[in-house]
Amino acid sequence: MILWFGKKKKKKELEDAGAAMDAPDLSAEEVAAKDAAEKEKAEREAAEKAEIERKVAEANRAWEERQKREREEAEAETRRLETQAREAEAAREQARKAAEEASLKAAEDEAARKAAEEAEAQARRAEEEAERIRKEEAEREAARQKAENEIRIAEERRRAEAEREEARRKEDAAKAPEPPAQSVEPDPYAETKSPGFFKKLTSGLSKSSSKLGASLTGTFTRRKLDDEALEELEDLLITSDMGARVAARITTNLAKTRFDKDVTDDEIKAALAEEIEAIMKPREQVVDFSDGPTPRIVLFVGVNGSGKTTTIGKIASKLKEQGASALLVAGDTFRAAAIEQLTVWGERAGIPVMSKPTGADAAGLVYEAVEKAKAEGLDLVLVDTAGRLQNKAELMSELAKIVRVTRKLDPEAPHDVILVLDATVGQNALSQVEAFRHTAGVSGIVMTKLDGTAKGGVLVAIAEAHDLPIHFIGVGEKAEDLQPFSAEAYAKALVGMDEKEPA
Repeated sequence: MILWFGKKKKKKELEDAGAAMDAPDLSAEEVAAKDAAEKEKAEREAAEKAEIERKVAEANRAWEERQKREREEAEAETRRLETQAREAEAAREQARKAAEEASLKAAEDEAARKAAEEAEAQARRAEEEAERIRKEEAEREAARQKAENEIRIAEERRRAEAEREEARRKEDAAKAPEPPAQSVEPDPYAETKSPGFFKKLTSGLSKSSSKLGASLTGTFTRRKLDDEALEELEDLLITSDMGARVAARITTNLAKTRFDKDVTDDEIKAALAEEIEAIMKPREQVVDFSDGPTPRIVLFVGVNGSGKTTTIGKIASKLKEQGASALLVAGDTFRAAAIEQLTVWGERAGIPVMSKPTGADAAGLVYEAVEKAKAEGLDLVLVDTAGRLQNKAELMSELAKIVRVTRKLDPEAPHDVILVLDATVGQNALSQVEAFRHTAGVSGIVMTKLDGTAKGGVLVAIAEAHDLPIHFIGVGEKAEDLQPFSAEAYAKALVGMDEKEPA
């Protein structure tokens, strides 16, 4: 009993200590079985351990193989990437070279394009230059033909006049004995008094007179000249290119004597003619080229296309008829057609022409011409200058240079500076007079192309604004259409009065 209780106590202690008591003391068979079981367990545990170790070894081998494989794959990937990098670098280099080649080709193409464009531009310029030369040739030919026609017409007129004069002389000689020869001073206004002068002037001013005269007709048919009528008349004069100053002056003067009186169209026309004549009469002056020093140096100035060259040719022909010895100077060295045109005039009139190649110094040419005239004892030097706009300072300076050059040979030269104006420019002619008067010292005016415009009233505005003589007016293409200026005839023709000879 004591042993059992002791075992139980021992078992309890073992259980308390955490050690399980398998069984009470075993028999030999039980011990053997237990040993066998323990051996089997040990063997099993050994087998399990071996299995674990085997699996660990296999896992280690697998890890090593995986590591090796991954290392090999990494090395292969590195090699692949290096190969790709080399290939990419090669491709980049190839692309760079291709880009350089493309850039060079583009530059070559651009250069070729520019060269082609330049070649095309040169071809265009050459074509334009050829066209310009063709036009200049055509202009020269037209100018030459025009000058020849004008001179031919003038020669035919002179021959016809000479034949008529010879016939009259023979008829007079047959009727009465020839009186003793006397020195008769020529009448400078004889041409303005000749038959047909007023008719020709009226015909030349027909556009201007129709504009003014037609407006007057019917407007003042027995109408009272009150403020309203005067205002209408003033507006009409302004639109006829006489300008505001002239219009105000005329209407003010009319109001002084005719205000609030009944007037007719004819009375208004006559009154206007009187007022216009009063303005223009002080400017009426026939230039006497025989007066003054020898040679008398005359400059003709004006803008492009105003008719300077033709005017010089017509005046030169008139002077030649009167026995004057003259030298024409083609000072318009910029325009070949002007040189050609003046040369034709000179050849037909038997007057020498001095010129230089296109582009030569005009002032130098004028200097040489004056020296030549002095050496040969000529009466006149008529200088055709280049056309120039009044707002071009450099061209106006060149004109001033010509004036200075002539004064080196004659302090009083030029003795005449005639401004040739184109009537078709209207009120712009006023600014031309102002500019040329200050630059070249204009001494007289010629107005051309009055037959081709309705702006003939501008000459009245010029006469009112500038104290300058008006020498000639041009009312047609023929040489005889360049007429001495007559204030009375001009005023009557301008307002459209009846075509009758002025008293």
